[in-house]
Amino acid sequence: MKASEVEAIKSESQGLRGSIAQEIGSRDTVGGLSEAAYTLLKFHGTYEQSDRDTATARKQAGQDKDWSFMVRVRAPAGRLTGPQWLALDALAESHADSTLRITTRQGVQFHGVLRENLRGTIAGIHEALLTTLAACGDVVRNVITSPAPRRDAIHARLEQEAFRLSSALLPRSRAHHEIFLGEEQVAGEAEDSLYGAAYLPRKFKIALVHPEDNSADVLANDLGFIMVPEGWIVTLGGGMGMTHNKPSTFPRLADPVALIGPDEVLEVAEAAVRLHRDFGRRDDRKQARLKYVLHEKGADWARAQLSADLGRPLAPPPPLPKLHVPEHLGWHEQGDGKLWLGLSVPSGRVAGPWREALREVIALTGANPIGTPQQDLLLSDIAPGQRAAVEAVLARHGIPLPESLSPLRRATLACVALPTCGQALAEGERVREEIVTAIEAELEALKLRGERISLRITGCPNGCARPYQAEIGVVGRAPGLYTLFVGGAFEGTRLNEAIADKVPLDRIAETLRPVLEAWAAWRQPGEGFGDFCARLGRLPVQRLLEPAAA
Repeated sequence: MKASEVEAIKSESQGLRGSIAQEIGSRDTVGGLSEAAYTLLKFHGTYEQSDRDTATARKQAGQDKDWSFMVRVRAPAGRLTGPQWLALDALAESHADSTLRITTRQGVQFHGVLRENLRGTIAGIHEALLTTLAACGDVVRNVITSPAPRRDAIHARLEQEAFRLSSALLPRSRAHHEIFLGEEQVAGEAEDSLYGAAYLPRKFKIALVHPEDNSADVLANDLGFIMVPEGWIVTLGGGMGMTHNKPSTFPRLADPVALIGPDEVLEVAEAAVRLHRDFGRRDDRKQARLKYVLHEKGADWARAQLSADLGRPLAPPPPLPKLHVPEHLGWHEQGDGKLWLGLSVPSGRVAGPWREALREVIALTGANPIGTPQQDLLLSDIAPGQRAAVEAVLARHGIPLPESLSPLRRATLACVALPTCGQALAEGERVREEIVTAIEAELEALKLRGERISLRITGCPNGCARPYQAEIGVVGRAPGLYTLFVGGAFEGTRLNEAIADKVPLDRIAETLRPVLEAWAAWRQPGEGFGDFCARLGRLPVQRLLEPAAA
């Protein structure tokens, strides 16, 4: 099989250098970057994008596209210090579009960074003792775990392993430091011993959890570690992306593959990366994720390969423990005499009053922010005596406390989508409020507003907001049209199923109404919406929609 063009670009890049330095340093800003530079820049944590809202008008006027960059900060476990957050906030004002965005992988993104500001943005992030290296690209991405800043042995270990994996699995090329930080190139750099000249076939995502907190959706990741008394259960082969009308592409939950000891996480992670490197497809990027290898060859094969790589047999996994997703929003005791406050940030977008309020609270309290896999923000290390002052700051800026929001609103994710994402088929973040408000109204009418339901909205089927695990998934199909999925588990342990296609935006809640009515009438005690839909099955749920469709 012939390798794809992207494989050639990576192999010939001289350690992720290519022509990036020349192209981003060019004064000629007409037109976008070359395909090679665009591809390689991902490894350095940035994508070139254009404003799709203005594209047609600018083309008709004979103007170039409105180009800019998205820059993503790699923040293992979502942990930031207060000074780091303030440094990022200042960069958002001086170098980007005056917003920050918390991602579903606990990172932070800048949008609207112009080419002339790209080096300065990445250098500024580095000065804050953070990096954008490997926040994107065919490498191990940001390593995620429980965001809860509980001061106990379990959470300390999860955080420690996340940071250790993040550091150990970074690409070894010095290209990033040369291009963006002014480091001189040293001749004769050795090939990366873990990744090789072509790096991985596709991106590689890692999560670490314990059974009482699966907010990181461990089974959606290429590689997962679930903490159990005996050590860790290793899972392989999760991934959310698919393509409409291509059954060969599909979302998949990871398989339990092995049980390892408490101190084997890093070496097993390295072996799993090599497994993907050596067996992932390089001829077809749509089939290149590790999930397709596991789908074809199975968990026993994967365990045998890891065992051979490590030179010792790995034990088969025990049954998965029941996983839970606790509430991290609101005020919580950390266990060390201090508090954290979890704030629900709509679509993770920190702009306007949000930026002002967070600046003030962090300056007042010295709080350390933590991004969550739900695009929210936890403000940790707040003294109990500062609680009233924090709430006063938030109230003055119009920032709601989580208890005033419905559970649906608190558990909703939405990807950026239009106008900047080149993959978007429909809106995501910009229609979140409309979709949530409409479904909330249906729940209110059925006296279900207090029920916990996960809703995830994406503008395309690539699944950045993990819609296929949600109790309600809304996935962009075409401008203004969406595919509706129901039946996932709030705990992230079951995929949902499509029940309606090409649903207009303004009919999403109306289409779901018969299913919500059936849930209200027929559910078993304590049965969640996703569990109810899964119990009924796809065809019975679709039959509920027939009167609405008529």
